[in-house]
Amino acid sequence: MTEARRPGPWVETVAWDDSEGVLKEAYDWQAERLGEPTEFTMLGSLYPDIVMERLRLYRAVSGCPSALDERERDLAAYVTSLINGTTHCASGLRVKLRTLGVDAGVMAAIEADPTEPATGDDRLDAVLAYAALLTDEPRSVDGELVDALRAVGLSDLDIVDLNNIVAYYNYINRVANGLGLFTEIPDEHALRALPR
Repeated sequence: MTEARRPGPWVETVAWDDSEGVLKEAYDWQAERLGEPTEFTMLGSLYPDIVMERLRLYRAVSGCPSALDERERDLAAYVTSLINGTTHCASGLRVKLRTLGVDAGVMAAIEADPTEPATGDDRLDAVLAYAALLTDEPRSVDGELVDALRAVGLSDLDIVDLNNIVAYYNYINRVANGLGLFTEIPDEHALRALPR
């Protein structure tokens, strides 16, 4: 019998009002867009440098100049978060995907089995298959899977972008799950969390 997850976070965090130095700088940077730092950002607050580097990494991963569209990028991150059972990240992505007008049938197909998403769109299915395998069975990813991405029109930069998105979400999913962050992201944070 497994014990129910108790509300988190399970570690101490530093409040915005109590922050100083690098931590205050990071909090203030995110607050420029949101009015406050997010719960996820606060998870690392006992180690201020990681807070700042996570924000920088988020901005860098989100800013890749590839030809992947926002829908493909967010759906790959959504598949990753669903497979990892990361309700916090999945909730924010669900909001973003809704605002992008992603078809309810596509969402239902992905949610039915994120490890083998089948949307009927060859390019999107290849993108999501890569995300699912890299998340669920990373040792199984091989050159054939990358060739399948090229076969549906992805360039090598697109593939690097996709890899970084999936790897980034696997990282932050494990931070959230491992430190007890299971709350849903407020809609306004989901749409504007990226620091400038």
